[in-house]
Amino acid sequence: MYPGPVYPAPGYRYVPPAPPPPVRFSVGTHRVHWATAPLRAFTIMIVYFVLLGFPLLMTRTSDGAAVSFSPVVLLRFLIVSLVVGAGAVAAGLWGWLGLRFRIEGDDLVVENGLLRRRVRRIPLSRIQAIDVVRPLVTRVFSLAEVRVELAGGEQSEIPFRYLGRRAAGDLRAELLARAAGLPGHTPEAPERPVYRVPFGTLLGGLVLRLPVIATFLLMIFSLVFLIAFRELAMLAVALPALLGLIRAVIAPMVMYANFTVAVSPDGVRLRYGLLETRMQTVPPGRVQAVSVVEPSIWRGPGWARLDVTVAGYAGERQALSSTLLPAAPRAVVAQLVALVFPGTNFDAVPLLPASQRGMTVDRADGAGTDDVIFVARHGWLCRRTDIIAHARAQSVRLTVNPVQRLLGLATVHVDAPPGLVQVAAADRDLGEARAIVESTALRARSARAASGDTAHWAARQNQAR
Repeated sequence: MYPGPVYPAPGYRYVPPAPPPPVRFSVGTHRVHWATAPLRAFTIMIVYFVLLGFPLLMTRTSDGAAVSFSPVVLLRFLIVSLVVGAGAVAAGLWGWLGLRFRIEGDDLVVENGLLRRRVRRIPLSRIQAIDVVRPLVTRVFSLAEVRVELAGGEQSEIPFRYLGRRAAGDLRAELLARAAGLPGHTPEAPERPVYRVPFGTLLGGLVLRLPVIATFLLMIFSLVFLIAFRELAMLAVALPALLGLIRAVIAPMVMYANFTVAVSPDGVRLRYGLLETRMQTVPPGRVQAVSVVEPSIWRGPGWARLDVTVAGYAGERQALSSTLLPAAPRAVVAQLVALVFPGTNFDAVPLLPASQRGMTVDRADGAGTDDVIFVARHGWLCRRTDIIAHARAQSVRLTVNPVQRLLGLATVHVDAPPGLVQVAAADRDLGEARAIVESTALRARSARAASGDTAHWAARQNQAR
């Protein structure tokens, strides 16, 4: 017979199990998650089936018209698949066993290889950003990839594919803590949410752009012409326009969905992504320059985009990580700029217009500076306000093109590390341009001397207190 429900004894109190202790990567040598090996082997097999496997299964008859299968073809396919599968498993195990890493003091030590070992020691002060990326497949297995972006060098990215989700967070927290000069067991710093981009704002920001609107109208016109006159040649116009809309609207929407910005003592934290989620952490002082982008249609609802240059990103990674806010009210963008460059208000910096003899169309363009930042505004259909902190300036230079030489004008460039944001004040009178170069160089030297090195920033703050 059923004994009936069992009730706990009087006074019983359920105590949930304690969470497992965090992983200390400064103790011992560590490897990535064991599931990395089968995932890599699975990826190799998928590529094999797509490029070679299915063609091996198909054979044509003597007339070359029909496709048929034979026992010989099937046997050949099985033999080749077993050989490739064994190679894929070996490659997965080789890659998993060959990667080891640990934290020694203020250095991240990465070892690669089995037969020939290669040891790389990276000072934590070179870390520019730490990204935690979770592609769709790895989210099923609760795995994550940690990408450590370094300053300069050809190999400026160190990827750890893949770690457990909890281990990935522990590695990120320990790297950020030690780079700030704190003990490795320091818990993750709390964060303060700044803004979450609503879906309507993101969609509106992607759609309300002149190139997107023009491409959409071109596609509609070609489809109407195709239906009305039965002209199939218009597909050569409609299909590229459709692909362009997918790339300009659908792809960024999937990438920047659920975009959230938060600030914490260890830097700016970004979370975004629909299919592939990404958590990006930019430590304090690593943002080199920012640009407030305001397309003409966005000025009606008062929206803006915030682009950024962070040293260490290169190539495709630079393009993927150059947006600090895809679309937001301009007041929110100004607030985030003030958080990135503390104590600044770029709207309060007086801008001197360019020379009347220049080629500038919009007389709202101009450039100005204060003791902390240099600001340059330009553009008419798409207005850009480029901002760089004097402490982040790499050089200040003056250039003159042939037209400017005839008009007695020059352009002043305040150079940041290579990136999306390039700060320049165009069409200045030659004497004014030389004065801007001298004063900006002096301000940059003073700012660098006052700010000092950004390494161990938390330890210096604690000593100052």
